[in-house]
Amino acid sequence: MADGSAQHRNGFDGIICIGGEDWWYHNRGHFDFQIMRRLAKRFPVLFVNSLGVRMPGLSDKRVFAQRIGRKLKSLSRGLVETVPGFFVFSPVTAPGKLAEHMTSWALSPQIRLAAQRIGISNPILWVHCPAGAKLTEAIPSAAVVMQRTDRFEAFPEADRDVVGAQIAHLKARADLVIYAAPNLMEEDRGQVARQLLVTHGVDFERFASAGDAEGKSAPADIADLARPRVGFIGGVDRHTFDPELYLKVVAALKDMSFVVVGGCSLPDDWCPFPNVRFVGRKPYDEVANYMAAMDVLIMPWNSSDWIKGCNPIKLKEYIAVGRPIVTTPFPSIEEWRDLVAVADGPAAFADAIRRAVGAHFDAAPGRQRVRAESWDAKADLVADGLTGLVSAAQRAVG
Repeated sequence: MADGSAQHRNGFDGIICIGGEDWWYHNRGHFDFQIMRRLAKRFPVLFVNSLGVRMPGLSDKRVFAQRIGRKLKSLSRGLVETVPGFFVFSPVTAPGKLAEHMTSWALSPQIRLAAQRIGISNPILWVHCPAGAKLTEAIPSAAVVMQRTDRFEAFPEADRDVVGAQIAHLKARADLVIYAAPNLMEEDRGQVARQLLVTHGVDFERFASAGDAEGKSAPADIADLARPRVGFIGGVDRHTFDPELYLKVVAALKDMSFVVVGGCSLPDDWCPFPNVRFVGRKPYDEVANYMAAMDVLIMPWNSSDWIKGCNPIKLKEYIAVGRPIVTTPFPSIEEWRDLVAVADGPAAFADAIRRAVGAHFDAAPGRQRVRAESWDAKADLVADGLTGLVSAAQRAVG
């Protein structure tokens, strides 16, 4: 239940977070998961699972069935307190334009009732998923925060007009917009009331410890793979991943074992090479062990607008594990160029991997840089911003 003293001290009695992912399905390393679980130690948090920015397509029946199945399982859980103060809720909703029509008469009442059940009556309304834009009008709040750590309008499966309008609405309504990528924050300068840069954090001890302990054993489903091993940890999706580049790199390095840890939305037969092993999604607690079992970690991004506006969480995790990193270029990598190999094009990417395998690698400089980039520190930064935001709003009203 909400703490009345916290309400008086902070000017709000909890947070309703309209998340960009589903707690029961997505990797729990995401920004809103990490920050909200830590903020829940200070005030109650209602995390609303992603409302969706797309209608699942029927062109790939396998992917369609998986997405519908996941959503039904999530809905069946209702409201759950996963750790003290952190409540996860899966409302009945629909993606795209239909969700907007449901906001006032179906979606908002569900969320408000769930909030009341856990004692939140005067929340900060935090919106990551653009589909929650109209909730800023339907749910009374002490302040509105927009989490702009992804460029949702560049998501290829979304209705660009609908999502663009939702983002414009959030920019106009938000008291504070939080960014992870400096270049995206700069693009929005002058379009929003107040900005805060919070780059992604890292569970440093978890990943560094895994990297130091790697010699003991590798996860069972890759332990038989010959070395060197080249690993990508993340989703294989068209809006981020470059399959054409990846296939050419794999073809050029047939003497190496490639591992993909994460979901894949591409056709089943997209990668026919025998030296590539897909091990699927893994729980967040196991991801570091897979990273540590690699000799080189890669980020084969495409050049989409989504990538241009992102700041990948896995970068700092890769650095903390302590393995050589090869990546394609993207804006947020600029300040890390001294710690990673940036390669543009398949030939350069393959050459960079081969050089990394053959060279001595010192993990210490990178670890020193990211050691202070903890999620706890990021949550402290956000908490200070929220408290100051509500205090400023109250002074303005007064």
